Amino acid sequence: FPGDYGWDTAGLSADPVTFKGYRETEVIHGRWAMLGALGCIFPELLNKAGFNLPVWFKAGGTIFENGIDYLGNPNLVHAQSIVAILTFQVILMGASEAYRVNGGPLAKPEGSDAIYPGGALDPLGLAKNEAKFSELKVKEIKNG
Repeated sequence: FPGDYGWDTAGLSADPVTFKGYRETEVIHGRWAMLGALGCIFPELLNKAGFNLPVWFKAGGTIFENGIDYLGNPNLVHAQSIVAILTFQVILMGASEAYRVNGGPLAKPEGSDAIYPGGALDPLGLAKNEAKFSELKVKEIKNG
């Protein structure tokens, strides 16, 4: 496995099937974290372009004041209920994760790697060079 150097004092990799599941979970969580970091930076860039958005660490709290206007436009979505947002978030994230786990549009043959499917999800062709691709896998698991 990428990034596995044999050091496992907790014994989490004793069962290879469980270890593979932990590895997949870690990579997926790392990818969501990278998207979250982008979600912190993107509103700041939009504010510099003229939008009037709250800073990322205060954005969620605006629902308790006047509600949230997506992209600063109350005609798009004007969310006022934290329960409604939480419900839709759980439904949408659950549906997208279920879609991913069940193969999605890129169902692969049994035994292929679900984390690095390649094909349409590798538009830059990073997986073509096997040595470079192995290095990128290690960087992703170490930094995700």
